[in-house]
Amino acid sequence: MHTAIIMDGNGRWASRRLLNREAGHRAGAQAVDRIVRAAAAAGISTLTLYAFSSDNWHRPAREVQALLGLLRRHLLLQSDRCLAESIRVSVIGRRERLDAALIGAIDDCERTTSAGERMHLRIAIDYSSRRSLIEAGALTGPRAEPGEFLAALARIDHSPPSPEVDLLIRTGGEKRLSDFLLWECAYAELVFVDCLWPDFDNTEFTRALEEFGRRERRFGRVSPDVSGGLAGRGRLGADRPVAVGR
Repeated sequence: MHTAIIMDGNGRWASRRLLNREAGHRAGAQAVDRIVRAAAAAGISTLTLYAFSSDNWHRPAREVQALLGLLRRHLLLQSDRCLAESIRVSVIGRRERLDAALIGAIDDCERTTSAGERMHLRIAIDYSSRRSLIEAGALTGPRAEPGEFLAALARIDHSPPSPEVDLLIRTGGEKRLSDFLLWECAYAELVFVDCLWPDFDNTEFTRALEEFGRRERRFGRVSPDVSGGLAGRGRLGADRPVAVGR
């Protein structure tokens, strides 16, 4: 199961507490630790987190530098923990605009955790799904087979090929994809929660997983009560059936 999360609400969390936005990003980093552990414990095979979009460069320079510095420190601190818990870390997105210290932290973390098999943790930094799709299309041409296109997309994103997203969670109350995993989310179940990201905890994560379990996943087919089949079951495999919704 591939779960993706748009981690929204750090700035609003800080503003409501009369703190600067950097404090909200620090609190958000603690939420990342909680949810990575919770996802691994829940048996999630791939977890993709939207940490910094290509459009985030338009934010104030002080906030951008603070956020990128926090990402570098987080990667450095988490390498050993992810190694111990067999979690593989990959960073997707552009790298040419990142500073040398952050690129070094990315390379070290990816190399240290490359053998992890329990869960694949992907962190999107300077990421734009539209850019990735355009560049992958340019590499493969209009007659590319799906497998060829997906391989090109993985190269563009600096990550091994990943399964399509099963569940997309967005915190913070907004209801949009914000240029995140547009191809991979073609048949994702979308769960939007009002909780701001720094307050997102194991309870909120479990509620999102339970909501996913209530969804009927048809992938363009008809409901089981019409076809007599198990329409919602195919994508996750016969050993992990999807609960049919109400």
